Amino acid sequence: MYLLANRYQLERQLGKKAGRQTFLARDTQTDTLVVIKLLLFGSDFEWDDLKLFEREAATLQGLSHAAIPSYLDYFEVDEPARKGFALVQTYIDALSLEQHLKAGRTFSKTDVQQLAQDLLEILTYLHQRQPSVIHRDIKPSNILLGNRSGNSPGQVYLVDFGSVQNCVAKEGGTRTIVGTYGYMPPEQFGGRVAPASDLYGLGTTLIYLATGQHPADLPQDDLRIEFESLVSLRPALVKWLRQMTEPSLKKRFRTAQEALNALQAPQVSSVTVQQIAVRQPVGSKIRLTQTSRAFEVLIPPSGLHVAGFFMAPFAIAWNSFIFFWSLFALQIPFPLNIPFLLFSLPFWSVGITMAFGVLFPMFGSMRLKIDAEKISQTWEMFGFEYSRPRPDPRQSIYKLVYIPRHSVKDSDGDRVQKPAVLEIRTNWKEFRLTATKEGLGITSEAELEWVANELSQWLNMPIERG
Repeated sequence: MYLLANRYQLERQLGKKAGRQTFLARDTQTDTLVVIKLLLFGSDFEWDDLKLFEREAATLQGLSHAAIPSYLDYFEVDEPARKGFALVQTYIDALSLEQHLKAGRTFSKTDVQQLAQDLLEILTYLHQRQPSVIHRDIKPSNILLGNRSGNSPGQVYLVDFGSVQNCVAKEGGTRTIVGTYGYMPPEQFGGRVAPASDLYGLGTTLIYLATGQHPADLPQDDLRIEFESLVSLRPALVKWLRQMTEPSLKKRFRTAQEALNALQAPQVSSVTVQQIAVRQPVGSKIRLTQTSRAFEVLIPPSGLHVAGFFMAPFAIAWNSFIFFWSLFALQIPFPLNIPFLLFSLPFWSVGITMAFGVLFPMFGSMRLKIDAEKISQTWEMFGFEYSRPRPDPRQSIYKLVYIPRHSVKDSDGDRVQKPAVLEIRTNWKEFRLTATKEGLGITSEAELEWVANELSQWLNMPIERG
């Protein structure tokens, strides 16, 4: 029987990588199973490995959490066959998430959310230490999961602190690059880390659980993992995962507590919009399309409205007069006809506006679209499109405001009715959907409330009453 340090009986090897070996052993003094990590001197030994090994031992010694292995012993190994250092910690009898997945286990939407919450609570404990403890290698093989019990997917444990960092990295700080490809955020490739770096690893781990595919095997767009079409999670959770795995450190949640608060936030309710319609009203022609990645509202032509009916004859007469006036001006020799043509320009502007007000509701459509990158609004008629000067970034949306139908006083003191409006406010401007029968728009408040409710749930953003 081989005893390490005349105390630990090695039973079987759990893992091995360059310069390191991990064993399951029995402590002969306490008759309990323990895990022993060995860092051995050899041809592949590097002094940086010893720094990390000592840091892991010192970190574990200062931690006390039920979901993290406890420090038991640390000593130098000086034997003919082995020379190096050993770290002894408690043994957790559970399979890793990686092993569960390879065994064919699948995880439900509820499982994914519960695991996210449990792991964030562990990370909150680590990140709130002074100084912060950053794991730097969050991945499925470093997360153990006990047997399922009741509605719980199982007790969660975070192990392998071999890459731990005991401070928030600053410029000029450590440049040690550790981690696992596919689960490492971009900043970690440059040797920089922050608490949000662990959040990226957790986010990619949850994506692995939801898709069954390693993040490194998923398509990417500008370093952003494209996973949305492969999962059937609720839109709010998909949005949350997108923020967890933002390539930019500044766009991620800053801390585990912040991410946990966002995850546990109650589902958005539109209580500020009384008796809001939750279903599309009967007869509505609006086409609303939503996936986990995009939300689109298409308002089709509404036909000739009342105001347009009375405006049409006047618009025809007005434009006919301007047309014949322009023909008359063109008969006058150049440049004598210039004053006549210039005189007609403002009248043409009014005429075109009137014609547009009549024709667009009959033949035009409006499209509002929000995807992972931007929000845009486009008007279309006869194959021609007009868009607002530029779309706004999706991340710039900060508020939804519903303004019900109301009346205001005009300059003469008379009451004027204003239609209900849904405003999607960004950092730069407002995108509006209006309930009006006097032109292209949503034709009833019930339709507007329905669209507002759907958009509120998709964005996971409450509606405020204006």
